[in-house]
Amino acid sequence: MKRLLALAAAAFISLPLTPAVALGGSPGAPGAGDPYFPDQGNGGYDAGHYDLALDYDPSSNVLTGVAAVTARATQALSRFDLDLVATLSVRSVTVDGRAAAFTRSGSELIVTPAATLASGRTFSVVVRYDGRPTYVLDPDGSRDGWIRTGDGVFNANEPQGAMTWYPGNHHMTDKATYRFAVTVPSTRVAVANGDLVSRTTAGGRTTYVWDAREPMASYLATVTIGKFRLTDTRVGGYRVITAVDPKLADKATDFAERHAPVLDYFSSLFGPYPFSSTGGIVDHAPNVGYALETQTRPIYPVAPSDSLLAHELAHQWFGDSVTPTLWRDIWLNEGFATYAEWLWLEKIGSRTVQTSFDGVYAKPADDEFWQTPTADPGDAAGLFHDPVYDRGAATLHVLRRTVGDEAFFTILRTWASEHRYGNADTAAFVALAERVSGKRLGPLFDAWLFQPGKPAL
Repeated sequence: MKRLLALAAAAFISLPLTPAVALGGSPGAPGAGDPYFPDQGNGGYDAGHYDLALDYDPSSNVLTGVAAVTARATQALSRFDLDLVATLSVRSVTVDGRAAAFTRSGSELIVTPAATLASGRTFSVVVRYDGRPTYVLDPDGSRDGWIRTGDGVFNANEPQGAMTWYPGNHHMTDKATYRFAVTVPSTRVAVANGDLVSRTTAGGRTTYVWDAREPMASYLATVTIGKFRLTDTRVGGYRVITAVDPKLADKATDFAERHAPVLDYFSSLFGPYPFSSTGGIVDHAPNVGYALETQTRPIYPVAPSDSLLAHELAHQWFGDSVTPTLWRDIWLNEGFATYAEWLWLEKIGSRTVQTSFDGVYAKPADDEFWQTPTADPGDAAGLFHDPVYDRGAATLHVLRRTVGDEAFFTILRTWASEHRYGNADTAAFVALAERVSGKRLGPLFDAWLFQPGKPAL
């Protein structure tokens, strides 16, 4: 979930270096081809694993990093790009242990290895960098990336913040596994995705090692730092790792215990929980204005309500495990999580799903809400507006009423299993719904997803 807010922009500077001559092959594309964010991601290679060693001082906001990226060339590659904001200084780059030339152009780190990388070859690139990271300002006015707090960092990266703190192929179609080794003053706690592997202290500084073994889109990664109360326990069948800011502890006393009932219910509807651990981060960050479904460990700027907790946990299936192919398909994240939120509120007796739907459909036909096609909100500024969430959820309810409960929940379970840890688009969901239901659903989806205006029931 990321329904707008926030002010202030990051200042970028350019640090040009001497370019190197390409040695055969051809350059990888400087973007992944997403129309909403043309420069996001890169072509010519697939990242498979990130090993990030980060050292951070909250008082000075100095980050020192070593990013080791294992990747596979998808073409004969003379050079390739990594996404990294220019406010971070790159000290050296190696490819397979050999020094590589590099230049900077905006948020592109352009790397030229000593020799062309053959198509299909697995290679390793290591980037040493440092600086004072900051957030980026999104087209909708919100901040994402490295957002400082009173005691550390609130780190949420949808849709483009990952480049503010580590180099990578930062489009959601290039998922990878991760290892984080984060060193901070021992008065702080560093929280990341996946499983906590170890924490060791020496000289007043503590290193936290986290292992995210399931593939993850980079916008779902987090390294969040603060004076947290960290717990690592088992609740029901789940390893639940939580971090709670002491300022919010009295409002989050049962935070860990609240996860299992929601996950049990969603597992009964959507299929098995897709990750090795769960939990969340409750940080005192009142000026951020949104929560985010960071993989395995959603991050909240306040203690979450029942509906918000359900929303972010539903994202672990819809958005995290199954991730869209393009940003315009964000309703596959937000519409699904909003509908799951409706389901949970009905489960706990708060309000029925039909009541939630009726509240959306009650908006008058001339309301601006109905003018945004859900499956293509127009541009990057519209990604996190209400139609994506609420009209998306309403679309699913209309689908459910059309095909019946058995077919509907089979569609959701099949979607989660067939695209587990991968990417998929709206066309694939429409095709799946028709295949499972045996019904022609094109007109329904066209009216609810692709056309402006209030659809008739």
